[in-house]
Amino acid sequence: MGMEKWLLAGATVMAVLGGGLGILSLQRGQRSRWTLVCMLGAFLLQLGFLGIRGEQRGQCPLGDFGEILVFLAWSLVLFYLLVGPVYRVSLLGMFTAPLVAVFQLVALFPGMIDPAPEHVEFTDGWRETHSAFAVLSYGAFALAAVAGLMFIVLNRQLKGQQLGTGLFRNLPPVRNLVASVVRLATLGAGLLTIGVVSAFQMAEGAAGIHRNVAVVTWAAYLILLGVYFWRGITPKRLSLLVIVMFTLSLLVFAFV
Repeated sequence: MGMEKWLLAGATVMAVLGGGLGILSLQRGQRSRWTLVCMLGAFLLQLGFLGIRGEQRGQCPLGDFGEILVFLAWSLVLFYLLVGPVYRVSLLGMFTAPLVAVFQLVALFPGMIDPAPEHVEFTDGWRETHSAFAVLSYGAFALAAVAGLMFIVLNRQLKGQQLGTGLFRNLPPVRNLVASVVRLATLGAGLLTIGVVSAFQMAEGAAGIHRNVAVVTWAAYLILLGVYFWRGITPKRLSLLVIVMFTLSLLVFAFV
């Protein structure tokens, strides 16, 4: 196992540890600051992995499915570190950590990461921009889906009058969750806009089906946000749609 895989394994351990500490603190009715520390550690280890792979490839490390998953996990943690503390969504890390761990565990499967990546001498700037911003946008969409899941859990507990649980006491206010879902989805759409524009600047045929998937995903989120801002949509429906759209787009992206 090369150094980069040790870094990835360490990042995965940190994500699992962060989620586990969050659950233990929740059972005691407390908030775990260690989850944030663990996620920051995972973020730094992910940076180490991506830095090594970038040096090996001579370009943005998105050359195989394992690298894409790690880049997606890194962007997910990045947006959590930026958004969670700002909007006081303290439990977002506990919900985010398992998804990060799953992405990275899959990336660690044999054959997912090329052991001897080819070093390129020439890179297409538009292709690099398209790939990086497309995957980065998926990190924002993923975190929006996580925040949407948190809203659904909170909404279910409110309806079930489960007001004494540790989870309910530590969940953020509804308005914070809804604001996080909307802002993250908007941020993701903005990042994907750059990715789509870059894709159309590439040489004909260079983007292939990935460009079409990106365009469809971009259009779907724009329609959803347009409906939300101009006509209105219930928070529950918004949360469900964000979760479903991210899941479907990720599945389509994975198989193309």
